[in-house]
Amino acid sequence: MVQGPHPAPPRSTGPAAAPATPAVVVPAARPAATVTGSVPAAPEKVTGAQSIVRSLEEAGAEVVFGIPGGAILPTYDPLMDSTRLRHILVRHEQGGGHAAAGYASATGKVGVCMATSGPGATNLVTPIADAHMDSVPLVAITGQVGASLIGTDAFQEADIVGITLPITKHNYLVTNPDDIPRVIAEAFHIASTGRPGPVLVDIAKSAMQSQTTFSWPQELTLPGYHPVTKPHAKQIREAARLLATARRPVLYVGGGVIRARAAAELQALVDASGAPAVTTLMARGALPDAHPQNLGMPGMHGTVAAVAALQKADLIVALGARFDDRVTGQLSSFAPKATVVHADIDPAEIGKNRAVDVPIVGDLKEVLTDLLPELQREHGQHGKPDLEAWWQQLDEWRGTFPLGYDEPSDGHLAPQHVISRIGELSGPEAIYVAGVGQHQMWAAQFIKYQRPNSWLNSGGLGTMGYSVPAAMGAKVGQPDRTVWSIDGDGCFQMTNQELATCAINDIPIKVAVINNSSLGMVRQWQTLFYESRYSNTDLHTGHGTVHIPDFVKLADAYGCVGLRCETKADVDATIKRALEIDDQPVVVDFTVSRDAMVWPMVAAGVSNDKIQYARGISPAWDRED
Repeated sequence: MVQGPHPAPPRSTGPAAAPATPAVVVPAARPAATVTGSVPAAPEKVTGAQSIVRSLEEAGAEVVFGIPGGAILPTYDPLMDSTRLRHILVRHEQGGGHAAAGYASATGKVGVCMATSGPGATNLVTPIADAHMDSVPLVAITGQVGASLIGTDAFQEADIVGITLPITKHNYLVTNPDDIPRVIAEAFHIASTGRPGPVLVDIAKSAMQSQTTFSWPQELTLPGYHPVTKPHAKQIREAARLLATARRPVLYVGGGVIRARAAAELQALVDASGAPAVTTLMARGALPDAHPQNLGMPGMHGTVAAVAALQKADLIVALGARFDDRVTGQLSSFAPKATVVHADIDPAEIGKNRAVDVPIVGDLKEVLTDLLPELQREHGQHGKPDLEAWWQQLDEWRGTFPLGYDEPSDGHLAPQHVISRIGELSGPEAIYVAGVGQHQMWAAQFIKYQRPNSWLNSGGLGTMGYSVPAAMGAKVGQPDRTVWSIDGDGCFQMTNQELATCAINDIPIKVAVINNSSLGMVRQWQTLFYESRYSNTDLHTGHGTVHIPDFVKLADAYGCVGLRCETKADVDATIKRALEIDDQPVVVDFTVSRDAMVWPMVAAGVSNDKIQYARGISPAWDRED
C-alpha cells in the first residue's frame, strides 16, 4: 500500500486538477549525465532494500547523507555494495538534511538524505521545513516500523508522513515493496520540477525485507500534478507594455530566478529595460553586484536605495519573489502607488500577500525569455522610457546612504570588516554559506556576489545550525570551489559535530565563526526594543580570558585546523592562512565586538518608510510624494 499523493498544502505547485482531467504522463527522472549504468532488459528479483538502492541509482542520485538505525538498517546492507552511490555518514540527522539541501542549492541537483524511524525521522523535520520554505529540491528517505506494527505505538514509531504533511511538497508511505521504484521515481520528479521542494518517502521495514521485482519505470502517471511552465502570451504582452511605459520601474528579483537557473535571462532583461533591480536575500548573485543597475538587497536590512526604490516605484515587476514580510515591512504601506506584475511558477504565491495587476504563471526562464522580445518590440514602436529623473534620484540615495559601519570602540574586531575581507580575498568563485542572525545579514551585505548559487542561507525558516552542514553538502557537490561557512558562535554550537564528518570524509570546508560571545541578533533587538536588558543572550564564547567552548581546541579535537584572530592587523593573514589549507577543514575564531549592529534596519511590522540608516538616523525623503 502507498499513501500519496496527499491533498496539496496551501503552498502547492499548481491548482488541483478537476476530476475529469486526464492523467499527465511525464518521463521518469533519470539524468543521463549522472547515471553510469543502464536499466536491465529484464526485471531483477531483489529485496525491497535492494530496490531502494537500485532506484536511487537510476534516479541519478550521486550522494546520500544519512545515519543508520533499526528501521532503515535493511537498506544500509545493499547500500554498502553500491558503486554508484556515495554515502556520507553524518553525526546527526539534522546535519544530513541540511547537507543534502546545501548540495542541492550548490549544484541544482536533487539532494538526498536518509534516516531511520521515530527520532531519526523527526530530526529531519527542521531541514525538511527549511527546504520547503526556500524551494530546495530534496528527497528524504526514512525507515518505518513494519507494516503490521504501524499505528500500535511500536518502538521508535512516529507518523512522519503526518508530521511532515504541511512542510513537504509531497510525501509517501510505502508498505508494498513493488511500489518502491515508481515512488522514488515520482519523488525525484516532483522534487525537481515546477516549484522545487522536499519530498519524503517513508518505507516500512517489512517492505525492505520482502522479495520484489525491480523494474525502473519509463514513464510516470501523475494525475493532478501539472505545473505550468509556459506563461500566457497576453500577460507577457501587458507586462512588457507596462515596463516600457513606467517612469519609476523596479525589478524585484527573488530566489525563484536562481531556482529556475534564469540568471542570464534576467541580466538580458535588466540591460534591455534600463530599470533598477533589487535582489532579495534568496536572490543574491542572481544579478551581479557589479552591475550598475543592481541596487542591492531590499527589506529589513536592505540598502536604503533598494528599500526606497520599492516604496517610490510606479511599477514593480516581481520575479520569483514572495512579497515576504521581511521585504515589505508593514504590508499596507508597501509600495503604495505601484502597479504590480508578479511572475512565479507557483500560482499560490500570486496575490497571496499583495494584490497583483498582471499575474504571470510560468517557469521564470521561459517568462524572461518571452518577455524580452516583447519589451524590445514595445521599445521599437514607442521608444525607450525616459528614466533619467528616476536614476538621478536612485543615484542620490546610493551616494548619500552607502553601506558602511563604525569601528568598534571596545577594541574588538568589526565583524563587517572580517566578512568583507573574506569575500575579497576568496573571490566570487567561492561559495559562502551563512547561518542565521547578524552574521547572515552582514554576509549578504558586505560580500559581493557575481554569480548565482554562490550564496546559500536559510532565508525563509531562519534555521540556526544550517551553515556548517550545508557548507559540507555544498563542498561535496562543488569540490573544486572554496566553500566558506560564515557562522555565528550561537549557530555554530548547534551543528558543529559535522566537523567530524568533514574531517573523516575529506571535505575541507572553511568555517569563519563570527564570535561576539552573544546571540547577536537577539541582543541587537534587546538593545533597541528592550531597554538593553540582555536576558539570556551572553554565550561566554569569546570575550575575556574564558572561552567556553574554546573553538580552536574544539576544531583540533575534531581533526580540523583551528585558528584565532583578535586584531585587525591579523585579519588578512589569518584568512590567507585558512585559504592555503586545502587538505583539512579549517575553523577560524574571529573575536568581534558584541556591540556591532546590522544597519540599515526596518523594525518588524512598521512601514519601510521608517527605515533607519543607523541608530536614530532616517533618510529625509518626502513620504507623501
